[in-house]
This record gives sequence, structure tokens and C-alpha cells, in this order.
Amino acid sequence: MELQFLGATGTVTGSKYLLTHRNSRLLVDCGLFQGYKQLRLRNWSKLPFEPSSLDAVVLTHAHLDHSGYLPLLVKNGFRGPIFCTPATSDLCKIMLPDSGRIQEEDAEHANRHGRSKHSPALPLYTEADAFRCLDFFKTRELHEDFEPAVGIRASMLRAGHLLGSAMIRFLIGNTGILFSGDLGRPHDLLMQPPENPGHADFLVVESTYGNRLHDAVDPIEQLGAVVRRVAARGGVIIVPAFTVGRTQQLMYCLSRLKATGKIPADLPIFLNSPMAVDATEIYRRHSSEHRLQPDQCSALFNIATMVNTVEQSKSLNKRSGPMLIIAGSGMATGGRVVHHLKAFAPDPKNAIILTGFQAGGTRGAAIQAGADSIKIHGEYIAVRAEVACMSNLSAHSDRGETLAWLRAFEVPPRRTFITHGEPDAADALRRGIEESLHWNCIVPDYLERATLDAPAEVA
Repeated sequence: MELQFLGATGTVTGSKYLLTHRNSRLLVDCGLFQGYKQLRLRNWSKLPFEPSSLDAVVLTHAHLDHSGYLPLLVKNGFRGPIFCTPATSDLCKIMLPDSGRIQEEDAEHANRHGRSKHSPALPLYTEADAFRCLDFFKTRELHEDFEPAVGIRASMLRAGHLLGSAMIRFLIGNTGILFSGDLGRPHDLLMQPPENPGHADFLVVESTYGNRLHDAVDPIEQLGAVVRRVAARGGVIIVPAFTVGRTQQLMYCLSRLKATGKIPADLPIFLNSPMAVDATEIYRRHSSEHRLQPDQCSALFNIATMVNTVEQSKSLNKRSGPMLIIAGSGMATGGRVVHHLKAFAPDPKNAIILTGFQAGGTRGAAIQAGADSIKIHGEYIAVRAEVACMSNLSAHSDRGETLAWLRAFEVPPRRTFITHGEPDAADALRRGIEESLHWNCIVPDYLERATLDAPAEVA
């Protein structure tokens, strides 16, 4: 058995793991690289295997850093099943075509304004490519046993990070391999907590927040304080947010704040993401996976004005405050939010609220680090707006929560591979596990291979 790390090493994006057993080949996750240019260029590079040689793909969840490469994988010859939970499938049906559409729009914008070194600039894949890959999706329920490839059994456990998110457990003979995917939090505002991991001979665990703890403050109160402050001075609040997960959290918080009179009842709130409307409806269909009651789900729809067309989106940039705009993407890498940043970031009466992890090399990371300007559409835009960071809305477990989850293992894994973290975060989690649990830990490099030896037979 061999495991090769094709992404999420030294970074939180590009999650891909190639699991090989005899003639069987599985890909666990199939994500896009984001952030630094040298990482994004990997999306254009040929994979170190032929997509047609794969038996199957198994997805942990729908976020693009775990699923966003699938249209290209199918475009380049993959024809096997893509296994995931029903909620992940429902989310990918809206997220992947949206990703293709945004890439087409970005390429068209670059060509129209002559802002590309390539002539013409091309999208990585198109909306049509994304729709085509959806034909290969096969759903499996949590805890359902299935065989994605000959000789490899699989099942999924609740990860609690996002609607439909799962840990993937593989059993090859007597050897168990567990991929944590992105781990959720035990007391998340919306999601149910991650399940007890049980046991595994080998573990691949994420480390996004491996070097820090989330703030102990109440995120609803923290958000309310920023909104009241900016609204009082007539400012515009821009919130880059992942359309699935973070947007629903924010809308829940805002509905609570308005209901309790802690932010102005007449403050205009705009949700500038048609996809988020569809995603919120999916929360209704998969109610067992989250904590919201039906009336709370309905409140998510009523708290904001939905912005559907490009013309409506553009008109927001001509409005004055106070108002609050939620728009994708969470790290300000693309989509409609960059146009709002271009319009409102230069004015000090406005504010930008960052509500989750900002990968290195993204606009969100630059804003978080205090950059006085960010590059948008080939020009530098001044950042004079107030910047507020709210890590406690993160859907990733922090260092302490991850260690607590690991302590629930019945026996230590024979080897633990630490991935999906910036270098300092991954190494900090390695030290924490080694010092507190005394486990054998490895932080793998990009393209590194690991042999997974079967346990010795008991006489």
C-alpha cells in the first residue's frame, strides 16, 4: 500500500491524496490550489498520474480546495465514480458550475482589458466542464460500507466542518487508514460536532489552526460591535465569505442581532451570491446535520436582500452607507466581492470583516496582515477601511480542539501524517501531538510517497 501527497502540503489548499493498493488506485479529495502564484500554477500542471488510471475519487466535502479540480480531472480522462455524502453532492452541484462560470468571467475580463500575459487568457475549466463532471457523482450515507476499488472498503464519519463533510475511513485487509478531512468544532454555531474517530493504523489529519486557539469571545457579540460602530458613522461593511458554511453562519448571527435589537433594525443587508440562496435551501433538506430549527432556517432567507444579477451587484457599488454586503469568496480571491473591495476599501469610514482562515498569497491574507493596498484587476487599490478579524467564526477546529479529538483514539495510530496547514501550523501541531500524546508524526512534503505496511499477523 502506498500513499502519495499531491496537495495540502505546506499549504491549506489543493487537497489530493493518491492511495494505491496492488492494481487499485483511489484519489481522496480533488481540490484546487489557491493563494500564492506558484501554488496556483500547479492547477495548470500535468498530474503525476493519468486521470484515466483512477478507479474512483472519494470526497471529504464540497469546498473548492477539496473538490474544485474535479471538472479538470474529468476533462482530462477520468471516468470513474466520485463518492461523497448526499449533502456534499448537492453542494457540488451548485459550487462547481459556479467555479467554472467565475473562471470564464475572469478570463473574459482579462482579455477585454488586456490584463493577461496570455493571448487569449483561458479559464482552467468552464461551466460546461463542471456540469459534465457531476454525471460521475455517486452518493453514500454516513456509516454506509462501500467498495470504491477492488480490495478497498470505505465508510464515512461526520466531520462537522460543513454540511455533508466527512472523515473517510478505508480498510485494506486488516489495515485501517483514516483521513480527517477538515475537522469541525465541538460547539459550532450551526454544525453538529465531529464524531469520535475510534481507531486507525494510519491517520491523515488537517492542521489549519495547528498553531493557535480561537478567540474565546462570543462571535455574535463581536460581529454586533463592529456593525454598530461602522453603521453609526454611515459606513459600508464588506464581508468576504465562503458561500457555503460561512455565509449561513453570518446570516444566523445577523438575524439574532436584529431580533435582539443589537444592530439597527433598518440596516440594509445584501447577500450578493445567488449560489448562497441555493446553498441555504440545501440546509433545509439536510436538517439532521446541523443545529438549526426550521424557523431558524427560514430566518436566514429573510435577513438579507438577495442580489441575483450582475447589474444589481454593480449598483451596490454606487450606494452609500450604512449597509452590509456579504459576497464570495472567503479569502477575496475572486467573484463579486473583489468589485466591492475595489469600490469601498479606500474609504476609512467603511470596514472589511474577515471571518475565517486566510491562506498565504490571497487578498484576504494581505488585508489581514495590514497591507496598505491590494492588487485587483491589474491595479493597486488602497486599503484605508477598518479591518476586523473574527477567527471564532471559523469552521475548523483549533489546536486544542484537534488535540482533544485525537485523544479520543482508542489506540495510537502507527503513523500520523499532518497536512492541510501552513508550515508553521503543521509543525506546531506535530510538536503538540508528539509532546502530549507521544505519537509517531510526519509532516509530508509535496509529492512525497509513504509506504503503509500491513500489521503483522497474530500467531
